[in-house]
Amino acid sequence: MSEHVPATPKGAATRRRILDAALAEFAAHGLAGARVDRIAEQASSNKAQIYAYVGGKDQLFDAVFFESLHRILDDAPIDADDLADWAVRLYDDYLRRPDLIRLATWHRLERRPHGLLVDDQERLDAGKIAAIAAAQEQGRVRAGDPFDVMALVIAMSVAWSPVSGVWAATADEPEAVHAARRDLLRRAVAAAVAPDVP
Repeated sequence: MSEHVPATPKGAATRRRILDAALAEFAAHGLAGARVDRIAEQASSNKAQIYAYVGGKDQLFDAVFFESLHRILDDAPIDADDLADWAVRLYDDYLRRPDLIRLATWHRLERRPHGLLVDDQERLDAGKIAAIAAAQEQGRVRAGDPFDVMALVIAMSVAWSPVSGVWAATADEPEAVHAARRDLLRRAVAAAVAPDVP
């Protein structure tokens, strides 16, 4: 919270409303297309309050984006012994929270068109990469750069996400459709990361 705003329950609730409204706005319109006045209206707030609690539009985008990254990390922790299951849990997260993947895509398009998605991505991914490397050393996961293995699994998990170039799945589709996709994803990822047979 901004050092200018007292840390009170009311202040925390106001900040939460601002961040929630900003997430919806940025996920729908990106950084360039988002409007602070719409965020203020949705948050039952005003621009001055937004600037006091979070900062300008760029700082607000960053606050929402980094909070969403941590939410994804918390919701779908990696299991290097079952990367296929991790991919399926990511698929389910995208169904539950399509706004988070859209926000990450806007960040990629408007802030980081190449390289790592964020400056501290190596720190954020360190646990996942270490887990994959350990599984590789024990012969349970295909050899290769652990970061690239992680990137491959994530890429497969977004095949039907809101940013898919082919089909964007929604939670409204029949459960049988999702079950079939989960099964295909699980088998495809398991095959992709299986250790090479000597």
